[in-house]
Amino acid sequence: MKASYSTEARKRPVNLSLNEDLVGKARELTDNLSEVVEILLAGYVEHERQQRLAKAKTLDATIAMWNDFNTRHGSFADEYSTL
Repeated sequence: MKASYSTEARKRPVNLSLNEDLVGKARELTDNLSEVVEILLAGYVEHERQQRLAKAKTLDATIAMWNDFNTRHGSFADEYSTL
């Protein structure tokens, strides 16, 4: 799977506030905590991107369906409008 971000971008230090006990336990499991966090963050970013795309597709389909209904049957407000 192709990454949705540049894997060649330079790395830089960032400040995070994390639970000290959790970080200690994670360090017991890996020698490269930065890499593990980067992999997890990339997964989160991709998941959120997919969720937003799915939501946008759902909204587009809903709008298209409503516009089609309106074209075929007219607006509900037409029979009540005084304009």
